[in-house]
Amino acid sequence: MRPLLGLLLIFAGCTFALYLLSTRLPRGRAPASAEETGRRSLWFPSDVTELRELAELLQDYQKEHQAYVFLLFCSAYLYKQGFAIPGSSFLNVLAGALFGPWLGLLLCCVLTSVGATCCYLLSSFFGKQLVVSYFPDKVALLQKKVEENRNSLFFFLLFLRLFPMTPNWFLNLSAPVLNIPIVQFFFSVLIGLIPYNFICVQTGSILSTLTSLDALFSLETVLKLLAIALMALVPGTLVKKFSQKDMHFSEANTTNHLNRKDT
Repeated sequence: MRPLLGLLLIFAGCTFALYLLSTRLPRGRAPASAEETGRRSLWFPSDVTELRELAELLQDYQKEHQAYVFLLFCSAYLYKQGFAIPGSSFLNVLAGALFGPWLGLLLCCVLTSVGATCCYLLSSFFGKQLVVSYFPDKVALLQKKVEENRNSLFFFLLFLRLFPMTPNWFLNLSAPVLNIPIVQFFFSVLIGLIPYNFICVQTGSILSTLTSLDALFSLETVLKLLAIALMALVPGTLVKKFSQKDMHFSEANTTNHLNRKDT
């Protein structure tokens, strides 16, 4: 009961802090335009239309208060990641629209890793029993796979992050239960989600500058899409390569050990 109460208090505190940050805005054009449309100043987008409205609002507001928009974006991102709240993909796209493709990518990679680590720590201190109670079968299955790949755990974690169907929120919550070292956890998130973050950020960057369908076939857009494809292939190739090396190394050690016994 105490862990759950502690988690609720932390969640309530962070929610209130984010609420103050998003409502006590410095004077600028964006809040005024939001009031004219009858919408609250800032919100978490739930579809593409709301995302586009929010991007336009913040792009206008960013001209006068760039540092505040940066702080607000980082806080909202860490809030979603830290408490395993769905919808961070919209924030990845928003990062591309607000900060450009490369700064947006760097920002999303860092925030994803830090936010996932915050979720790891919250689960470690307050949520272990809850995770096991609500997801016993999933935890048992993942525990088995982790133990089977304990010798090459980092590459297994990297594979899970690269695999598109893996529920990242569940990995963040269950990692402490599975005794996954926090350093390996952090860097597996940082590296493994680069392709996903890259695609989302590039989408935001392209959509924010798209003026006609002809722009889709420009040289710049084609090069961006080519970079997306290459970024998505490189990590998977490295994981496969190093996994095969690890397997061959284990087989060689086993063979040598058997040969020594025979002699």
